[in-house]
Amino acid sequence: MQPVIKMLKERYAPDSRVEIFDIGVAQRKDTVILKGETTSEPAYKELILQAGTISGHVKDSIRLLPDKKLGDAIWGVIYNSVGTLRAEPRYGSELVSQGLLGMPVKILEKRGGWLRIQTPDKYIGWMNGSVKAMTKSELQQYLQRPKVIVTSVSTHSLEKPDGDSYPVSDLVASNMLEIKGSKRKFYHVGYPDGREAYVRKSDVMKATDWLKSIEMTGESIVNTARRFMGIPYLWGGTSSKGLDCSGFTKTVYFMHGIILARDASQQVLSGKLIDAEGDFSDALPGDLLFFGSKATDDNPKERVVHVGIYIGNNRFIHASDNIHINSLDPTDPLYDEFNTNRYLRTKRIIGEQQAPGVDGVNYNTFYHP
Repeated sequence: MQPVIKMLKERYAPDSRVEIFDIGVAQRKDTVILKGETTSEPAYKELILQAGTISGHVKDSIRLLPDKKLGDAIWGVIYNSVGTLRAEPRYGSELVSQGLLGMPVKILEKRGGWLRIQTPDKYIGWMNGSVKAMTKSELQQYLQRPKVIVTSVSTHSLEKPDGDSYPVSDLVASNMLEIKGSKRKFYHVGYPDGREAYVRKSDVMKATDWLKSIEMTGESIVNTARRFMGIPYLWGGTSSKGLDCSGFTKTVYFMHGIILARDASQQVLSGKLIDAEGDFSDALPGDLLFFGSKATDDNPKERVVHVGIYIGNNRFIHASDNIHINSLDPTDPLYDEFNTNRYLRTKRIIGEQQAPGVDGVNYNTFYHP
């Protein structure tokens, strides 16, 4: 059975960050015992079928996620400005990503106070708190309500429509809140967990107006990227509280209506190839630059470990210590020898929105709830 399990994992769940297929097998006399968990129903069904052809007796102890114990509440929405996603259900575990206020998620299982969730970029991890669980109909109703999106890099919501009022919470770029009304220079807004507050109209836009106003140009991408200058590097960070390299590119593109994959090694599969030789004559502002180690005879697998945004003139902006600009030109005072020596390729997202790995921001259809 092990070769079958390996084959199915490679076919249906080659990337454990976005699909779970953790299956073990044991033999007890003439019975094959299958145990573990998976998010892939096709892989599960094929495994049971294959096991039946190998042995006449199969004991199925596999959990197909979402866990049946969750009932109908297998959806949710992030209600804090930033929710922390960890590799394991414990606070000491690696921070792998973040979910932002207003983001819908799929709930896979519950363990104590921890929820295993999947975000719109399909990333899977564990979160304690920050998620308002919902049924299918509750999520549909929530998604249909009018929203505002935070366009400032960071701000606060307030108890009253008064700049001197106490805060209800902090807010970061790309947070989304329900519109409940308008009062002078403020919107009255609602959180997924029921809290209400006021936000300055200068810090947000109606989501419908924001989508219509997006300029999908290299210059616009670069201008947005530069607004994050100086924000410190944070492994797993995808918010303006702290950003890692792919969290930075992901956030910038999200603010232009594009959902990129979470990690650099996933983002490199997106868009159109522009260069793989270190020739930047065809590179345009807004293109993604990828860095890592090339495949060799000794190490046949390429490793993509870093990504930045090309801004023109052989310069790029990226998250490394903090968000800053470096150059690929040895004569430039901003020359980055380390990353120049590990450059892999340039990919274009602008104009390639139909390419694999590039999704438009449409929470109403992403999960097809």
